[in-house]
Amino acid sequence: MSSTSVQRPDRLTRNNALLLLVDHQIGLYTGVRDIDVLHLRHNVVGLTRAMLALKVPVVVTTTTEKMWGPLIPELAEVLRDVKTIERTTVNAWDEKRVVDAVKGTGRKKLIVTGISTDVCLAFPAISALADGFDSYAVVDASGGFTQTQVDMGVLRMQQAGVVPVSYSNAAIEILADNAAPEAEAVYAALGMPFSGLVFGLKQYFSRG
Repeated sequence: MSSTSVQRPDRLTRNNALLLLVDHQIGLYTGVRDIDVLHLRHNVVGLTRAMLALKVPVVVTTTTEKMWGPLIPELAEVLRDVKTIERTTVNAWDEKRVVDAVKGTGRKKLIVTGISTDVCLAFPAISALADGFDSYAVVDASGGFTQTQVDMGVLRMQQAGVVPVSYSNAAIEILADNAAPEAEAVYAALGMPFSGLVFGLKQYFSRG
């Protein structure tokens, strides 16, 4: 490999990816300041719904619910068939049940979101790298308590080798083909303003 070439990770696919949701809890959401909380809820719920539509495994964990409360209700509703792993460790990757659940999927592309970005997202995303996973941090489906904390968390993750992504580009990379049977469900889940227009046009132009 030449000194100027860039080694790129394999693409995210529905066969190699999984989603890890860390500490999307009511109490922690009250402290989020770097992103509008309504947007944050929209993004994490949309990402989760899209992953479920694509049959990508989802692992969800909370920390010390007596302190930080349960999952936000919008996410709990989407995940009603997924068991939540409650733990006490700060770093979710220090909880064996979480690691076992992730490893049990057989997937190696770990898509992570968390509240807060610099701790609940960054710590497990970085730790998973040492266990042989490729980590992808969904920055706009995570949130932090100050912009500086978020910036430092993202910088630290990038320096460690974690790939920053957005909620929509991770899901659409996995979708891969707009002709796939899940495409309409994925775009609807992501809730991007233009997606309804796109599928309306598709139906219009496919007539006749």
